[in-house]
Amino acid sequence: MNILITGCNGQLGREMQRLQAAHPEHKWVNTDVAELDITNKAAIERLVEEREIEGIVNCAAYTAVDKAESDKELCRMLNAVAPAYLAEAVEKRGGWMIQVSTDYVFDGTKHTPYLETDTPVPTGVYGSTKLEGEIAVSKECRKAMIIRTAWLYSVHGNNFVKTMMRLGKEKERLGVIFDQIGTPTAARDLAEVIMTAIDKGVVPGVFHFSNEGVISWYDFTKAIHRIAGITGCHVLPIHTAEYPTPAKRPAYSVLDKTKIKQTYGIEVPYWEESLKTCIGELSEG
Repeated sequence: MNILITGCNGQLGREMQRLQAAHPEHKWVNTDVAELDITNKAAIERLVEEREIEGIVNCAAYTAVDKAESDKELCRMLNAVAPAYLAEAVEKRGGWMIQVSTDYVFDGTKHTPYLETDTPVPTGVYGSTKLEGEIAVSKECRKAMIIRTAWLYSVHGNNFVKTMMRLGKEKERLGVIFDQIGTPTAARDLAEVIMTAIDKGVVPGVFHFSNEGVISWYDFTKAIHRIAGITGCHVLPIHTAEYPTPAKRPAYSVLDKTKIKQTYGIEVPYWEESLKTCIGELSEG
């Protein structure tokens, strides 16, 4: 199968590339903005036709949540319009598409894990554009699978884990929000689930995936420092109100993963086990 990966230099894209060697039965076409501008509809159509693409995994997105509030046009272009272009192009070839979305499509007012059937109520530009992308992809491609994820991190790029490790070494005191609850997701675990979906067959519809467990940003930071052996930084819990940001974030965005576990017969790793693996690699590097 000829499979197009967009955003191949990002956290998820890099993890998808890492797994490709074990899947030589497919021909992988890895692209980032230098190889394919996903905001260019004609360029997408040309590449999909020339390379006879049968499936697309869209790992590209505008993910700067706060900056999105003042950069609405580009955010919408990358998160909503471009995915629609990709979906339309692969649909013409009768192919499938996996679109990665976010827990930020929810407002966080629930107190039990969010189901795929819950009504999305995004509170910011990032979440709104990602929801628009979900709807557009599902409309344009009959074999579209939407995977919502949360709190993504990896050994690549900029992310919360790497930032907290750096700040833990630089600062004596660090205030971290304790009243936003969710679940971290190792990009590698998400990539492996995507590979499983490709191997077993892409099932259209909306799915949720994160690691198992529930935690706050404060508790996550404490775990990062403990596992990384950082002892010189005193981490303090602070309220969301004490750390105002341009974008409002959901207070509770735990995702229920029953559907994807039952559909693909998978077990999802506990967040701390995956965190240990990531920090182990970062420490070696």
